[in-house]
Amino acid sequence: MFREFAKGLSITFKHLLPGHSTTVQYPTEKLKPSDRFRGLHRLVPTQDREKCVACYLCPTVCPAKCITVESAENEKGEKYPRVYKIDLLRCIFCGYCVEACPVEAIEMTGTYELANYKREDFEFTKERLLK
Repeated sequence: MFREFAKGLSITFKHLLPGHSTTVQYPTEKLKPSDRFRGLHRLVPTQDREKCVACYLCPTVCPAKCITVESAENEKGEKYPRVYKIDLLRCIFCGYCVEACPVEAIEMTGTYELANYKREDFEFTKERLLK
């Protein structure tokens, strides 16, 4: 019984030594999220415009109904999103919009610092998503 107690106590003391800390000093040290992490959305650009063809699949599959798309046509007859908005206050970061996109025009990045002071800052327009 004493042997198990000593073994557990030695593990505890080992974690108290410098260099064995599991705590991350957040503002100065940032964690790298995993590859599968679903953070902030991003529209993928091509040479002259965004890759999106305004097929309405992403707002259709979104369970939170946080995506708004309005389409238009350019002079070549190609459809593009005139308006593309994501309301992050409603988004549950499920990733269904990424899975449903047939042209892989939207992706989720590893950005996880999403705090803002105003509600308007949580509405991401097409211009903000292309950055």
